Amino acid sequence: MSSIIFSILSIYIFIAMGFVAKMSFKEKIDDKSITIINVYFLQVFLTFWGLLLKPVDITLFYAPSAYLVIVLIVLLLSVLIARKLFKEQKERSIATVAAIIGNTGNLGIPLNIAIFGEASIPYTTIVNLVNVFVVYSFGVYYYSRGNFDVKTSIQNIVKIPILWAAIIAILLSMNGYKPSATIENMLMMGAYASMTMQLFLFGIYLYGTKVKEISKTLLALVASVKFILLPVVAFLVLLPLGLSPMIKGIVFIELMMPLAIANVNLASLYDCSPKVVTALVFITSVMFLGVIFIATKIIGYF
Repeated sequence: MSSIIFSILSIYIFIAMGFVAKMSFKEKIDDKSITIINVYFLQVFLTFWGLLLKPVDITLFYAPSAYLVIVLIVLLLSVLIARKLFKEQKERSIATVAAIIGNTGNLGIPLNIAIFGEASIPYTTIVNLVNVFVVYSFGVYYYSRGNFDVKTSIQNIVKIPILWAAIIAILLSMNGYKPSATIENMLMMGAYASMTMQLFLFGIYLYGTKVKEISKTLLALVASVKFILLPVVAFLVLLPLGLSPMIKGIVFIELMMPLAIANVNLASLYDCSPKVVTALVFITSVMFLGVIFIATKIIGYF
């Protein structure tokens, strides 16, 4: 259990660095510029590196298929609930999509290794790939809707290079492409730079964020969807499936991950209340420290 706690806490070093940097230099650090560099450039390296690291095996897609079905069910329910509870478009957008964009990569992969061992890596890698598509399709659309119309929001999905990078990487992998050691090292450098900058950026937005100013209704809904609705739907969908208990457990744990920092990236990119989203990411990350122990008990029923 100590390895689980260490996996969670170790990533907070870079978040703390971002917070201190913004506190020290304030307006000298341009939040939006860092977001653009990360989303449009460095995360392309992360996408290629993650997808070309291991060959894509079609048999591995059972886990992410279950993950996607659960996410879509919860997304549909969130759309209906958000429409009833929120009139302001930005709050409605955040309430709709934030909870389904979990930290399946930076936190989900090492955490599943701590729980299930290295046998989980192929499954978590592909689940993280599905999450990438969720982030840069539904995530881009709904965060764009905070400020843009439907047409522009759809166009914004097409403009994000990560989605195209993922498609190209999958095609290359399925055709047996294996990057040379030199290219792999280059991709790895960009990937780690992206992950570090993403955590750093979270710390930057965390500075000056006032949790008490967030709508209590928004906070309650996002937290409820993340830690009540999502796990209940996940359990009901996964339980009858003819998958191994390990695969069910991996999918369940990935769905339980707190809000991903990608939420902050997109909220910042499309000016959809990034400070509010940052606070939601922070609060769900703190809540997760307690929720994870309940989640590890639940997966025993699979």
